[in-house]
Amino acid sequence: MAVQGPFKVAFGDVFPYGAFVKGGVEPVRDFDRSTRENFVQARDKDTGELVWSVEVLDADPESRGTFKVKLMAPVQPVMPEAPAGFPFVPVEFDGLAVTPYVNSGTGRLAYSLKAAAVRPANFKGGAARGSGKDSAAKDAA
Repeated sequence: MAVQGPFKVAFGDVFPYGAFVKGGVEPVRDFDRSTRENFVQARDKDTGELVWSVEVLDADPESRGTFKVKLMAPVQPVMPEAPAGFPFVPVEFDGLAVTPYVNSGTGRLAYSLKAAAVRPANFKGGAARGSGKDSAAKDAA
């Protein structure tokens, strides 16, 4: 049986070194229902909740660039405050799910991430709580 739709993953498996939100929370555009003049926010197909997006930095030293994590919520989620001296907000995602897809531009396998909630990270010694520093787990996700 092939994997159908998103599958749940543990935060520490995807982000063994932790994750940081860069910037704020943005509404996701429903491209099918929006027009140039009228922005319509996307809704999650499973829950009907509004879809929001945050730009995320993976703390893995081998990670390149940033990517988006979609959040489902009835109102715009509020990000925790960045710790003093930090330019980015360390977070953890609850209810994290991965949806694999083939990028039509490159023909390569890619994935999108969505989460049920975001909360302040519980960092101890710089690594995410409950995470190993084994990037093999991330590669498997």
